[in-house]
Amino acid sequence: MHTDTERCVRAVRSKDSRFDGWFFTAVLTTRIYCRPSCPVVPPKVENMTFYPSAAACQQAGFRACKRCRPDTSPGSPEWNARADVVARAMRLIGDGVVDREGVPGLAARLGYSTRQIERQLLAELGAGPLALARAQRAQTARLLIETTPLAMADVAFAAGFSSVRTFNDTVRDVFALSPSELRSRGKRAPQTSGAISLRLPFRAPLNPTNLFGHLAATAVPGVEEWRDGAYRRTLTLPYGHGIATLTPQPDHIGCLLSLTDLRDLTIAISRCRRLLDLDADPVAIDDQLRTDPLLAPLVDKAPGRRVPRTTDTAEFAVRAVLGQQVSTAAARTHAARLVTAHGTPVDDPAGGLTHLFPAPAGLAALDPEALALPRSRRTTLTTLVASLADGSLKLGVDSDWERARAQLMALPGFGPWTVEVIAMRALGDPDAFLPTDLGIRRAARELGLPSTPAAFTARAATWRPWRAYAVQYLWATDDHPINNLPV
Repeated sequence: MHTDTERCVRAVRSKDSRFDGWFFTAVLTTRIYCRPSCPVVPPKVENMTFYPSAAACQQAGFRACKRCRPDTSPGSPEWNARADVVARAMRLIGDGVVDREGVPGLAARLGYSTRQIERQLLAELGAGPLALARAQRAQTARLLIETTPLAMADVAFAAGFSSVRTFNDTVRDVFALSPSELRSRGKRAPQTSGAISLRLPFRAPLNPTNLFGHLAATAVPGVEEWRDGAYRRTLTLPYGHGIATLTPQPDHIGCLLSLTDLRDLTIAISRCRRLLDLDADPVAIDDQLRTDPLLAPLVDKAPGRRVPRTTDTAEFAVRAVLGQQVSTAAARTHAARLVTAHGTPVDDPAGGLTHLFPAPAGLAALDPEALALPRSRRTTLTTLVASLADGSLKLGVDSDWERARAQLMALPGFGPWTVEVIAMRALGDPDAFLPTDLGIRRAARELGLPSTPAAFTARAATWRPWRAYAVQYLWATDDHPINNLPV
């Protein structure tokens, strides 16, 4: 979008927050870059230039605006709506892969050479993987400086910097302030002992009922819970584990993170945002769905529905198999037994969480006869776990959606419903569709939509590429706990 100067200028002049994260405005006279909704008086058109990323602005020598804080805007919705190599690379960078494995590790995961990855990111984003990772480290550092009492050396290493000197230089370059000056300007929120409290921004509107209702209704005891108006769950992270407490608020999501290693902060934030689909563009999605006269009343009634996703793709795939052809309560029971037998225990002084969900390697040796499942379902589960454990099946933020679908369909016991629900909630495909789901078919009949899968799929072509969001609106017609916030 940053190449469409006229459209960008209109967004800046109207201070349209819907475009925050889509592009950034750099002011040639002040050498400052802003989000489109910056509250200051817009500069003259001839003094504006536009960039696709904060990293590109920083690389061009611009510094972040101190009023609108463009580094804290929601991420571009493009990276969660596409499956090409650039989008997959951006999801991996957001998950901290460059900090942990370097650019060669990023390229290896994507199956390209380092030079090809750098060339494609530069062409589309104006910055290479190192610059993009640096911008993310700077944002994390600012968050820790302004919201925690951590010593600066601890902040530096928690944000992913290799040295305090590099940390100091980066903060000065990006924000035109020293770390101590940033701290003096910040307003630290009250901190729970050993936890980090922060706000997760999103593009309005956001309807929390189906989002948090679904997560709470399907919560696995010991791994997830709804407590005091918040969804809480354990997180398995690269350097340790953590507990996330997510509370819906009118203009943000309250997020409290308790981590065993602060180096996991960036990854934990990224996974929480992905879980709640916070980088979506609800206005664009809802406008497309409203073009269908039968779907429009559902969208108008409760706009801004998100797709409840997951923090761990392998975990969700296992849970999808456990949930085949059984009720929500039965699926929770099966998963809870698996967690109790094979999960890693954790301490949770603030609630009732007890375990991490077991990793595929921890489930690879489970005894099928110990599972209270039909024999065919046991085979499906053990085959899935073995494929995930040995790496022959890879499910992650970097997955090619169509290839992952084909690999899943090749496993015994996997049909279209299981594959599509994994594509929708684990892989993040916004166009995943469930025409055979009983709740969806019931909603379709009530609305006058075709009820047979083939005819229904053909009718839903006008909803593309947002059919996963249409599924949320159709599900919401049913009086089911997944559609309501718990009392």
